[in-house]
Amino acid sequence: MTNISCIFCSIIAHNLPARFAGENEECVAIWDLNPQAPIHILVIPKEHIRSLHEVESSHAGLLQSLISLIQKLATEHHLDGDGYRIVSNIGKHGGQTVDHLHIHLLGGRQLNWPPG
Repeated sequence: MTNISCIFCSIIAHNLPARFAGENEECVAIWDLNPQAPIHILVIPKEHIRSLHEVESSHAGLLQSLISLIQKLATEHHLDGDGYRIVSNIGKHGGQTVDHLHIHLLGGRQLNWPPG
């Protein structure tokens, strides 16, 4: 299911340009337009789900697909040795700006804590 007003659904449908970093059957990965680290990739399910909070037990396979793509990208970009961060913002107070589930993959430098 897609949402015609969703920017990520439009990117997944190739109706809007994006710099793709990877893809599998259920997810795509694109480079973030406003990177917060040398490696900043968004991993996005092709199915329109508003946020991680909306995930149900029926999405177990999709979540595995998200994690598998994150692991693959982290290895391809040599982040698996020194480490990396994954983040999913949920809702306005969580910093979510696009209402379509996506996971930020950040790495390539020392990341600080607390994040913000």
